Amino acid sequence: MTADALDPKGLIREAYAIEGIGPGECRSIFLDWALGVPLGQDVREAVRALLARYDDAPDGHPMTDTLRAALADSGPARRRGGRMGRVPR
Repeated sequence: MTADALDPKGLIREAYAIEGIGPGECRSIFLDWALGVPLGQDVREAVRALLARYDDAPDGHPMTDTLRAALADSGPARRRGGRMGRVPR
């Protein structure tokens, strides 16, 4: 993966460059980046490569936390809402 293939719009790079960026902005930037990942590309592998690339970022940077959270196991999907969520069983 080249740098352009990993972050073609430079979104992650810019997030690390913005002084005082918060977790909410980082999540929004990550979502924009993730939506641009080409079909067939392993997103988890791309996130690992981004974490390796920005390994020298200051400790506690919110984009690093966001990228790490993207690798965390979210567990099984659960149904929420709809009729089954409103009607007592």
